[in-house]
Amino acid sequence: MDELEVLRLSHLEEWDQSKIAKGMKIHRSTVSRILSCAHQKVTDALVNIKAIKVEGGCCEIAKK
Repeated sequence: MDELEVLRLSHLEEWDQSKIAKGMKIHRSTVSRILSCAHQKVTDALVNIKAIKVEGGCCEIAKK
């Protein structure tokens, strides 16, 4: 769930890594590692035609 949230904040909300770190109460270097890992997984899924499965966490995704 952290990877999804970092991707959302970075690309849809257009927050920089410092703002994401402050908002999620984590270190900026942690945001960088999470974002890098998420990009790798999304790229692998797109290039190799794999499904993306989002699971885990205690959150509920609400539509606007």
